[in-house]
Amino acid sequence: MDTRSPRFDPTRRQLLAAAGALPLSAALSGLAGASNATTAAAAAAPTPARGLQGLGNAFEIAGCYLNGAYMHPVSRAAAQAQRGFLDARLMNANADKVDMGGDRERAMAALGRLLHADRDELAWIPSTMVGENLVLNGLGIPHSRQRVVTDAYHFNGSLFMYMELAKRGLDVQVVRPHDNRIRLEDLDKAITPGTRLVALTLVSSVNGFQHDLKAVCDLAHSRGALVYADLIQAAGNTPIDLHGSGVDFAASSTYKWLMGDFGLGVMYARRASQDALRQIVWGYRQEGETVSHLLPFDPPGEPPLETQAIGGLAGKIEVGTLNNSAAAALATSLELIERIGVDAIQQWRQPLLARLHAAIPRLGFDAMTPPDSSSALVSFAQRDVGKRLAPKLKAAGVEVTLYRNYFRVSPSFYNGSDDVERLIEALS
Repeated sequence: MDTRSPRFDPTRRQLLAAAGALPLSAALSGLAGASNATTAAAAAAPTPARGLQGLGNAFEIAGCYLNGAYMHPVSRAAAQAQRGFLDARLMNANADKVDMGGDRERAMAALGRLLHADRDELAWIPSTMVGENLVLNGLGIPHSRQRVVTDAYHFNGSLFMYMELAKRGLDVQVVRPHDNRIRLEDLDKAITPGTRLVALTLVSSVNGFQHDLKAVCDLAHSRGALVYADLIQAAGNTPIDLHGSGVDFAASSTYKWLMGDFGLGVMYARRASQDALRQIVWGYRQEGETVSHLLPFDPPGEPPLETQAIGGLAGKIEVGTLNNSAAAALATSLELIERIGVDAIQQWRQPLLARLHAAIPRLGFDAMTPPDSSSALVSFAQRDVGKRLAPKLKAAGVEVTLYRNYFRVSPSFYNGSDDVERLIEALS
């Protein structure tokens, strides 16, 4: 499909009309109510509505930020929730208003609804890569010669891990892209009987390519393989149904589109697949009912401690202290995501993506993203482009992710057509 065709080149007027047709919601007032007086005053100020439902005004972003795939900004309300957490650390007069456990439970319940997963299938982890490591080690893969199938669009840190394990004897098959996609027929050839794991990124951070996760799972399961999916570039901006997909394991950090923060992520293990994971870590967050025979006034008995782990995934993989500041931000951000709706977030960016697909190749850049992609990021290639674009974009106040030979644009619901046009002008 030719992305330079006029049918894929919506004009600025069409984009503005599409934006204007979307109604403003009461979300801003809801956010203001959750924040302090300064936030409320800012939300009520007569500033032009920006982004989906005017929610660009819920953020304090300086300049033109088209880089949600790198690190998504948090809203004023989420930042205020984190400041509230600091009251507990300051031990000040507001410390007793902080409910760290409540924040975690609110966030986890919302994640279950967002991802279509049950509570006993979810657990807290520090990062996406920790989740993938827990899967690999739980399956006994690192010290084996089993086959793992992955692809060139998987996260680069994960590919590093598999290449290192290949040096130690693991049978690693990396499926290469064709026409900016990972084709199911190529996965079909790589997933031979006896394959232990298929590991992929649902939405690639390289170019936004999105797997048909259910199709991959159906194929892998027909060969006896399990499937792991990295969700970090999809969770919070793209509809995900973990139950419906059949995926065995998944993980995501929260500092990108979920608008949490660094050091807190979520892992999923399908209930039917949890028995495949050997327990490889132990810690107090797994502790269920414990009877002590060690302390003063304890009843006598042996062993000194009678322990029992909680059930579900958390009883297998959660270990110790969590980032409770991130949980406070995440709980607030997930309320916003649920209020807007992931479908609405996905629909909002489509005319912005169409404009980028149409305009940027005309400026001499090669499109790396399939033109029918609906994910939240698009990439364009040109030799040594990072070095040349860095000063131009800095001067224009535009932020995207620059690599040596390509750049990535990732608009969110706080962006509008004016941001896209500002980028195009800076590239011209």
